[in-house]
Amino acid sequence: MPYTKIMIHLVWSTKNRTPFLRNEIRPALLDHLRSNAIEKEIFIDLMNCHLDHVHCLISLGIDQNISKIVNLMKGESSHWINQEKLVLGKFAWQDEYFAVSVSESKVRRVQEYIRNQEVHHKKKTFQDEYEEFMRQYGFKSLG
Repeated sequence: MPYTKIMIHLVWSTKNRTPFLRNEIRPALLDHLRSNAIEKEIFIDLMNCHLDHVHCLISLGIDQNISKIVNLMKGESSHWINQEKLVLGKFAWQDEYFAVSVSESKVRRVQEYIRNQEVHHKKKTFQDEYEEFMRQYGFKSLG
């Protein structure tokens, strides 16, 4: 049996970064995402969200890839949010996402970062965070 531990910090946002993820729906959304992940055999170490985005620390299974995981989580959850009418109007996730590998020595640091989204975003907007990710990981903007 193969054994793998490939930790990925995954971030995705609401379409147009609309602040749909209010405090009153976050717990239900996170519970739903976790339940869906269990059904799909996606291992989530830690997950949290803020007004317009979600952070996950996941471990890739031996037959999984990032694109498949993102599509499963985003597609099903947007359908669920709309079906449950948790937001006014039509809910959708942005097409783009960030995914970076996390070394074993940095896992605790990433966990703290994800856990403390409320505190973190009192100091920094998601746009600032986005730009920092772009710089830090050498991503090139297509626009």
